[in-house]
Amino acid sequence: MTQEKTAEIEQSQNKVEGAMPSTTDERTLRRERREAMLDAGINPYPANFSASAFSADLEEKYLDLAAGESTNDTATVAGRVMAIRNQGKIAFVVLQDKQGTIQLFFRINNLSEDEWDLFKTVSLGDIIGVTGTIMRSRTGQLSVAPASLVMLAKALRPLPEKFHGLADKETRYRQRYADMISNPEVIEVFKKRSRMIAAIRRYMDTNGYFEVETPILQYTLGGANARPFTTHHNALDTDFYLRIATELHLKRLIVGGMDRVYEIGRLFRNEGMDQTHNPEFTSIEAYCAYADVEGMKELAQGIFNAALAEVGASDTIEYQGKTIDFSLPWRSAPMAELVSEVVGEVVDLNTPTDRLRELCNKHHVEVEGNPGTGKLIFALYDELVEKTIVNPTFVCDYPVEVSPLAKRKEDDPRLTDRFELVIAGHEYANAFSELNDPVDQESRFAAQVAAKEAGDEEAMEYDQDYIRALEYGMPPTGGIGIGIDRMAMLLCDQPSIRDVLPFPHLRPEVFEK
Repeated sequence: MTQEKTAEIEQSQNKVEGAMPSTTDERTLRRERREAMLDAGINPYPANFSASAFSADLEEKYLDLAAGESTNDTATVAGRVMAIRNQGKIAFVVLQDKQGTIQLFFRINNLSEDEWDLFKTVSLGDIIGVTGTIMRSRTGQLSVAPASLVMLAKALRPLPEKFHGLADKETRYRQRYADMISNPEVIEVFKKRSRMIAAIRRYMDTNGYFEVETPILQYTLGGANARPFTTHHNALDTDFYLRIATELHLKRLIVGGMDRVYEIGRLFRNEGMDQTHNPEFTSIEAYCAYADVEGMKELAQGIFNAALAEVGASDTIEYQGKTIDFSLPWRSAPMAELVSEVVGEVVDLNTPTDRLRELCNKHHVEVEGNPGTGKLIFALYDELVEKTIVNPTFVCDYPVEVSPLAKRKEDDPRLTDRFELVIAGHEYANAFSELNDPVDQESRFAAQVAAKEAGDEEAMEYDQDYIRALEYGMPPTGGIGIGIDRMAMLLCDQPSIRDVLPFPHLRPEVFEK
């Protein structure tokens, strides 16, 4: 690099560091530095670079290296420049790699003249690679003393300040890449989520379940009560829904003879957004032939225990200030019993609807239309009870009116063999003894169609092909769905679903032209 170009870049660097220019000004200056490097024959974006060592591994390997000692061992490291302290003929750089950070101790005598000139143009955020000897500074900081330097990616935009430039939540969600650079703990959340999902897969595979894939584009709306997203397939000239559940296709596979199946995948629901809801989210749904809702309780406990063990959690965890005890067995309780505990009197499906309405009015629970006993009990539960549950609890015996795909209980056909797993005031799983009577399923689909015609935008449609599948005969089957995002929130102690999604949905950003 020529002395003239070096001086030009140094002058630009000094302007940036001394005058605290605006982001736009600094971006302009960084672009000028990039052009100067290209003019000097230096490629600021080479195709590859091979690092031989990483920060945490080096810290462990040289744990016993005393302060002020040097070695003849060499290492090649690469990463992002997070801090620079330049003292003329020496400089200290904090380099961030995939394992953490390590100090680089630059000395003018260790580099060639061109490489030292190149170093003087390095800015915060640049990605560089160095090879050098391992040493520990007099202050005890393990360091690499570079004998060579390569620019790997010249950053044209300055890094946000950790505590000021990227504190706004929406900015952090929208610019997740910058969030991850400034707040490395965010990366740990995503890594923990990944390990959790891998542990679930291993558990399912070990227990004889086959992972399958079902259509995301579906002709018929079914498997849950939710508003869908719609799209149009040009070649088929047909409207499709983005799936709201994987249930009905997975149960078709049970009919076909695959006795244990599961799918981990994205679902899409065109609904509101809050701390626990995103329009696209990840769930696991699993179905097991010749099992029932009790078998699904065992499966739920196994899945959670596998995930807890993978992320290093014990039977007791802290979540947003609440202590949650996962030790077995988890409580199972009928919905009506839980409602009775909260309202202070015994209620069940034999309670007159007038009395249930009085309780709803007393506790400010709004109900629309003319619901029956089952929906009134569910309304009381939904508004008053769920938020009070802390430790894992299987809420059982749902009214048939709110469970269109679950098998009726033999001792009381007004109820279904269904549970929801509730932890820390939120639902984490929904499970049934699956309805396999095609005639009963026909009538419930018909009721859903009537509800849709009456204005219920979340009601299911009549799936004739699914009825046809049931008519071939589906064995007794247990099924469960578990929200992966909410599980990640729980195990990572994150307050919002957006904190465990790398790219949560936001309103489109408006860019200045």
